Amino acid sequence: MKSAAPTLEHDESRASSTRPRRRPNALALLERAAILAVLAVLIAVFSVKEPAFISIANLFSILQAVSIVALLGIGVTITLAAGGFDLSVGSVAASAQMAASYVLVVWHGNAWGAAAACLTLGIAAGLFNGVLITRLHVPDQLATLGTLFLLAGLQLIPTGGRSLATGTILPDGSEASGVFPDGFLALGRARLFEVVPVPVLVLLGVSVVVSFVMASTRWGRVFYAIGGNETAARLAGAPAARYRSAAYVASATIASLGGLLIAARVGRGDVSAGHSLLLDAVAAALVGYAVWGARRPNVPGTVIGAVFVGVLLNGLTMLNAPYYLQDFIKGALLVVALAFTFSVGRRADARG
Repeated sequence: MKSAAPTLEHDESRASSTRPRRRPNALALLERAAILAVLAVLIAVFSVKEPAFISIANLFSILQAVSIVALLGIGVTITLAAGGFDLSVGSVAASAQMAASYVLVVWHGNAWGAAAACLTLGIAAGLFNGVLITRLHVPDQLATLGTLFLLAGLQLIPTGGRSLATGTILPDGSEASGVFPDGFLALGRARLFEVVPVPVLVLLGVSVVVSFVMASTRWGRVFYAIGGNETAARLAGAPAARYRSAAYVASATIASLGGLLIAARVGRGDVSAGHSLLLDAVAAALVGYAVWGARRPNVPGTVIGAVFVGVLLNGLTMLNAPYYLQDFIKGALLVVALAFTFSVGRRADARG
């Protein structure tokens, strides 16, 4: 006759099988919430120290400031998903804003012509990267690094290294007499309902579209498949070279859109505009790996990563932190948050 009561060995084995499942759940929650928790703490601390930080005007000012970085980060995210890494986005954006300025103040063009010049430059830069990588088999980082230097130098040639605005003397001795039309400047300066800046709306639209494509369409699944194992994806019939080229075209086109918004916001072609964009965009894309435990390139995480950096820099500025400490503090917080997130995730996997 079998006993209805469970044995001691059964109880112990049952307890031992249930204990490890609880701890990974807690660790997984910590992994997912780490970056968001740090962001919430930053907002709380800055709001207490400086009440103006939490005002609607300042919050939208932060979003406007990070919109360009987030756009470039989205481009980097697409290439990361396809197993690449676009280092040229900062130079593409800087060259695009110089191209728009040249069309307006030297060629006396209109806003549509300036926008077309920006996007054409972005598509051409993306195709150039794609040819280098998929046809000439240059490693992604080296190819896009070459494009970075090529465009950084190319944008300086038409103006002799000067920023470009109305009244600028060109290398041939002529004067740039064109102007930035109000309709063009509205792209960078106008606000919907006097509150929401146009660049924030552009970022929202691009984020929604790219998020949908990457998460819910066959194209997005193929991008991730190529990034995970390009050989396997190719053997399964995916045109890997075509998709990788498309990723770089998309990245450069989005970066050129960012350059268009820079030109519209500052009202001139600034030769120093792209100096810090690359590092911040890459930081945003890499932070995206850790947002909500995604552990892969993703657009919402990239946008949150850009907001994380923007909140930190804005808060430090409002608290009058020395400028020479801001990069150090930004780097330290990013390292701590990412190290905590990924170490927790690894422990959860090991115990799961």
